Amino acid sequence: MLTVYAVSDSIGETAELVARASANQFRADIQVKRIPYVKSPEDVNEFINSIKEPKNATVISTVVLVEVREFLVERCIERGINIVNILGPCISTISRLIGIQPQYAPGAVWEMDEKYFKKIEAMEFAIQYDDSKNVSGIKHADVVLIGLSRTSKTPLCMYLANKGIKALNIPLLPEIPIPEDLFEIDRKKIVGLTIDPIQLMEIRKHRISKIRTAYKEIEYANVERVFQEIDFAEKLMRRLRCKTIDVTKRAIEDTALIIMKQIGHNFDYK
Repeated sequence: MLTVYAVSDSIGETAELVARASANQFRADIQVKRIPYVKSPEDVNEFINSIKEPKNATVISTVVLVEVREFLVERCIERGINIVNILGPCISTISRLIGIQPQYAPGAVWEMDEKYFKKIEAMEFAIQYDDSKNVSGIKHADVVLIGLSRTSKTPLCMYLANKGIKALNIPLLPEIPIPEDLFEIDRKKIVGLTIDPIQLMEIRKHRISKIRTAYKEIEYANVERVFQEIDFAEKLMRRLRCKTIDVTKRAIEDTALIIMKQIGHNFDYK
């Protein structure tokens, strides 16, 4: 089994994201391990010495500290470990083009600026108003997601929050009244999530199988119940004249991109 080490002199999130994105392109058993805060030659040695099978290892590095980065490359070559440094060539190219020396500051990509605090605010918003805990946030939301249970509303809200977008979600059930505020906001802020009924039933059956309670006895995944809910949701979305997205077999990232385009979100968030 190949192990991809995401090595960084900061928290390592960028390196891990690239490593996982790369690994996901292959139908193979690939393990990704994040190795954060590698800030000295001693840290490099400790990491390199921990690798038991160099031939089955590769390193994706976002280390920006020049001395540490060069030492990491040197040690990898010594042990026959493949290494790819992501930021090095990018930083050098930009430096050459603008004629300014880089700061070489670890973690600069996660600098705590206005955008960072906006993300935190959006995450707190998503948690506070998740699943109709409190519908008073509808008028303050950047986007309101509506959909049946198990249409990825909460994961989408959290993903959007990480982009600085205040997202609120409302689960649709025939028995629960729709908040009046939903009919008073800009329709462009409302996005309805639809899904193939067969897939919805499968997702719900899987969900039920994971819960060892009387919850198994309800009609959550019953055919008639599912079609009743879908009919209710479709009628409401037509009434609202809102944007709808079919999330059947669609990745959360793809759905989020459509939502961001819908609300006119600018894409300068890191």
